[in-house]
Amino acid sequence: MHIASVGVSKFCFLFSLVFCGLLLLLIPALQPPARQVDLPQPRPQAKPAQAGKGLAYSLQHTGVLPVSSHAVDRDWTMQRQGGSMETEDAGNDNHSFNREMDSKSSPDKEKGGLLPESRAQEQLELKDIFIAVKTTRKYHKSRLELLVKTWVSQAKEQTYIFTDGEDKALRMTTGANLINTNCSAAHTRQALCCKMSVEYDKFIESQKKWFCHVDDDNYVILPSLLRLLSSYHHSQDVYLGRPSLDHPIEAADRVKSDGLVSVKFWFATGGAGFCISRGLALKMSPWASLGNFISTAEKIRLPDDCTIGYIIEALLEVTLTHTHLFHSHLENLQKLPINTVLEQVTLSYGGYENRRNVVSIAGGFSLAEDPTRFKTVHCHLYPDTDWCPKLKPRHKN
Repeated sequence: MHIASVGVSKFCFLFSLVFCGLLLLLIPALQPPARQVDLPQPRPQAKPAQAGKGLAYSLQHTGVLPVSSHAVDRDWTMQRQGGSMETEDAGNDNHSFNREMDSKSSPDKEKGGLLPESRAQEQLELKDIFIAVKTTRKYHKSRLELLVKTWVSQAKEQTYIFTDGEDKALRMTTGANLINTNCSAAHTRQALCCKMSVEYDKFIESQKKWFCHVDDDNYVILPSLLRLLSSYHHSQDVYLGRPSLDHPIEAADRVKSDGLVSVKFWFATGGAGFCISRGLALKMSPWASLGNFISTAEKIRLPDDCTIGYIIEALLEVTLTHTHLFHSHLENLQKLPINTVLEQVTLSYGGYENRRNVVSIAGGFSLAEDPTRFKTVHCHLYPDTDWCPKLKPRHKN
């Protein structure tokens, strides 16, 4: 009996093995046929856009020095390459300005802010630009009235006048865009930086794409300004302007060090005007927002436009893009070719010491009637203005 039970157990064991083997063979056959899935095809390789004629034309008409793919040459020459170096986000990650910057910034970074021809240019409107005019109470009548009558009348909602005293008559003309900074009326470093600090904060609040600063002796040619800024994108690091010096300025660095180390940097003179993209302006916030601009300026002991250059070039390591389309009273404006006057972005005029330093442009006003030539320029741009002289039709013989 013991031998028989052992034989039965062996038989059952062998039968189980055979049965399991048959099941393993039958399982694949019983499954439904697998559905064939089309594999994704590789995308055809796009041909690179040719950078030639179009870019050259764009550079010629924007007046911006071309960008090189090599390191930026810091020496000032007529062929100096304007470039914007790649930067890391500086400062406080918890700052609201930086949070906004992170949500809007693009992963692409171009030296000098120039967009390659293959990238679509940004379509800008005047409402995208914040134009800050710095002035003082004593110049409201002699300077500001002329601006309000001319180019400001074409961009009232986009122009913000920063002054140091109340003026009910001027406020009625300009509306809510007249901002009393309550800064000192003195032409000192502290007073200038106080106004620039307010300008910066108001721009950040505005949510506009571009910040452009000018003085109360500048005429802004709005079509040229739009054309220039449309060559860039507001989320990129762009600092546009014209230096008043032919070399970088040098200052003791009391922000990153104890002042024993000096730093060299370029800055765009505020007397000719300059523009900063929103992407770059947001990165400036640790040293410029909510009164920090004043303390930064005090540490390096430099005026407002120099402090702007210090923050951008020395701290953020973004290079100023030099452009010859901005003009101040410090240069010889009579040398500006007549046929290019209306293509510039800003114009100016000489002060009391040099009243003849104006652009050479003819029109319906004599030099006595229009000593700054701003009215003449305005009537060339906007001939339908009601106070512009009307050209008399020629009578045929």
